[in-house]
Amino acid sequence: MRVLFTGGGTGGHIYPALTLAKGLQEEDDSISFLFVGTNRGLERDLVPRAGFTLRTITVSGLERRLSWRTILTFARLGKGLWQAYRILQDFRPHVVVGTGGYVSLPVVFVAARLGIPTLLHEQNVLPGLANRYLSRYATVVAASYGESKRYFPRARRFVVTGNPVREEIVNLSREEGRACLGIEEGKRLLLVFGGSRGARPVNDALLAALPELVSWPELITCFITGKENYDYVRQGLGSGIGAEKLGNIIIKPYLHDMPAGLAAADLVIARAGATTLAELTARGVPAILIPSPYVTGNHQEYNARLLEAKGAAVVIRERELDGSSLAKQVLELLQDPSRLQLMGKKSRGLGQRQAREDLVALIYELAARK
Repeated sequence: MRVLFTGGGTGGHIYPALTLAKGLQEEDDSISFLFVGTNRGLERDLVPRAGFTLRTITVSGLERRLSWRTILTFARLGKGLWQAYRILQDFRPHVVVGTGGYVSLPVVFVAARLGIPTLLHEQNVLPGLANRYLSRYATVVAASYGESKRYFPRARRFVVTGNPVREEIVNLSREEGRACLGIEEGKRLLLVFGGSRGARPVNDALLAALPELVSWPELITCFITGKENYDYVRQGLGSGIGAEKLGNIIIKPYLHDMPAGLAAADLVIARAGATTLAELTARGVPAILIPSPYVTGNHQEYNARLLEAKGAAVVIRERELDGSSLAKQVLELLQDPSRLQLMGKKSRGLGQRQAREDLVALIYELAARK
């Protein structure tokens, strides 16, 4: 069997594809894989690092307003369609899986026109433009949330699968996670992260909140700054916090073992990207979510508000974020075990732990049609 994955730009589009490819590989190591992306997105590094072949095409993001860039976009799209056709003719996949991002548009469109079964996967509550457009051509649209269905009125088949996460996210125990991070029994762990590059507004708010948070001796704060922000956060820690209390703060530029962090955490402060929320709900971790206002269509706020409406998270908009309000919210939650437990239960209820298995089964089903 040959499976082609296309999607990229951000990790939220790439990680689900890599998770599915690894799931298929575990079941049958004779399957051939090909990823199609651009040479500008994160896929350029992530896909080869994961051991898969990446081919690139020329395409640019869809313009939401008419401008001279619209003409350039369509010119590149024409070239991308031709490149996609050549790649599909060369690889001859049994299934094409699109995980979002503008690069998926020409590949999935041409595949559908060639009669190749196509699967679209949508990670966010509010779908991107590429997936909305492609849904009328795809064989199946698989969404992470049932609330997305209204955005796909012309889909031939719509299913809710959830967003696939790594096996370690689900399988690691709380005890194993705490042992990995060196967290003592009886301590409460606050895990804070803003993505691989970090989020400066989140970092600033936490720095302002820490003098109040460290006054609670039971609390350990694991502060993941992002590589670009690590030095300035280290310098900022010395302001307002006594040296005797710095031992309750773990500061890292990047957490390589995120499954351990999520398994160990009592509460998480994070952005509201699709992969983050899939991992939080798979574990059932209560969260304070600070959606990024800088993403297309403000889709992170749609994601976050869904969890808030279900009782799994508290949402703070970035423009309303400050150290005092953040510290107050953290302490209110951590000092109310019954509320925290209920939030965790609600979060776990939203988690789709079987997402990877369901999507792998769907890929096999579609391949059987070819």
